[in-house]
Amino acid sequence: MTLFKTTLQNHNTCWKQAQCVCAAVVLYALTLTGCSLKGYSNTTLYPKEVTSVCVRMFDNRTFWRNMEYDLTDALSKRIEAKTPYKIISDDDLADTVISGQITNVRKSVLIRDREIGSALQNEMLIQAVVSWKNLKTGELLIDSQEISAASQYSESLNQGVGYATNLAANKLAERIIELMETRW
Repeated sequence: MTLFKTTLQNHNTCWKQAQCVCAAVVLYALTLTGCSLKGYSNTTLYPKEVTSVCVRMFDNRTFWRNMEYDLTDALSKRIEAKTPYKIISDDDLADTVISGQITNVRKSVLIRDREIGSALQNEMLIQAVVSWKNLKTGELLIDSQEISAASQYSESLNQGVGYATNLAANKLAERIIELMETRW
């Protein structure tokens, strides 16, 4: 009986060791492939041939004043902070140029006070068309892509239209940064 128990224990120990070895081999194989079977990669998300961007002032096709300044400033800061690119003010020295138009700005009421009828929560929506051109090759990296971003605000919390405009411009700049990433 003890011989049977010893043999069974040796068999269980061998089986556990075999499972550990198999698991180690599978993990090692996945490490070598870099999970490329699923499309993952550790390379940069942005085109490598681009090193600098000239951000042109956005055109404002709406009646909302100074919206183009907020968006252009937010985009320039986001490019510097979140991409490997440098901002260049001169088109002749930059690899690429990004430009666009603000096509629509809309303020709407989301929640009204039932008794008074005043707005409790509002929304500011900014829509724009963006283009990004490689000046070396003439290729359009982003070709008149329509994008939008919205922000919510409440004047009862001392969040005015200026706050909402700035927040929406920053969200729109973030979306433009996402468009600048290399497509999979």
